[in-house]
Amino acid sequence: MSSPKINTVQLNTGAPMPLFGLGTWLSEKGKVGQAVEEALRIGYTHIDCAHIYGNEGEIGEAFAAAFTGGVAKRSDIFITSKLWPTDFAPADVEPACRLTLKNLQLDCLDLYLLHWPVRCRKGCPPPGQMKEGDLLGYSAEMIAETWQAMENLQRIGLVKAIGVSNFTIAQLKALLETAKVVPAINQVESHPHFQQTQMKNFCAENGVGFEAYSPLGAPARPPRAKKEGAVVLLDDEVIQQLSIKYGCSPAQVALAWAYKKKIVVIPKTVTPARLAENLASLTIDLDDEDIKAVDAIDRDERLLLGGWAHTKGQTPQDFWDGVGC
Repeated sequence: MSSPKINTVQLNTGAPMPLFGLGTWLSEKGKVGQAVEEALRIGYTHIDCAHIYGNEGEIGEAFAAAFTGGVAKRSDIFITSKLWPTDFAPADVEPACRLTLKNLQLDCLDLYLLHWPVRCRKGCPPPGQMKEGDLLGYSAEMIAETWQAMENLQRIGLVKAIGVSNFTIAQLKALLETAKVVPAINQVESHPHFQQTQMKNFCAENGVGFEAYSPLGAPARPPRAKKEGAVVLLDDEVIQQLSIKYGCSPAQVALAWAYKKKIVVIPKTVTPARLAENLASLTIDLDDEDIKAVDAIDRDERLLLGGWAHTKGQTPQDFWDGVGC
């Protein structure tokens, strides 16, 4: 059976970005490389990575094997990575990008994102291990300085496009006041229970692409990231009913909904069967009434609060400007 063709959206650079890709957050070492190779083999054209995930070396080996072995052409694959906040000092941005390129065994990234709108102390441990003083927090001036260094990466050809992740509308507005290059993407949590319509509209009005991580409601998120009492997206009655109607899984319904609405999604898995199942969701054509039915289950409920990035005394409502909290 041939793989479905993956449609694209056009970034503000003019480059096409596949609407569907593979996320690699929390993908285990020893499995993620095989998952990336299998994804490329069956037709995935978009892989999302990040330095903080700790698996870019293994993914790089998978890329090298796939590209030299004829499984896929590098020119056909859209690859994203992200700059971690410990490297937001302008002098650290290019070395961090070059390290990611070395680990991924690439000459250039298709997209490079500021991972979070906060800065951390250089060399501090990852979330869950950070100590007082490691988190330096957000300031528009700090982000503007980091962004200038990101713009230089694009200028010298290390990356084709630059963007951000986890930014609020207010933070995007502040960045746009000083940026010479408009962010190509804001990658944020989004799924049927947290559709982020206001953010999508703002991005569309300002030439910024909108990309959704955790499009299935992040069922595998770590305990520290779980919100007490949160409703499980894939157990939602509407999602369940549509899965019966279309003879597919609840996850496929959520992905088919996003694909129909031209939302870029990057569901994660390391399981071959799930890789194929997620890709097959692109062939499920939800009708207009069913799209509206999924639209109507928006709870405006953020599941990933990013508590590690909140400065002392800062509430989730403060950090996210009240959206989804």
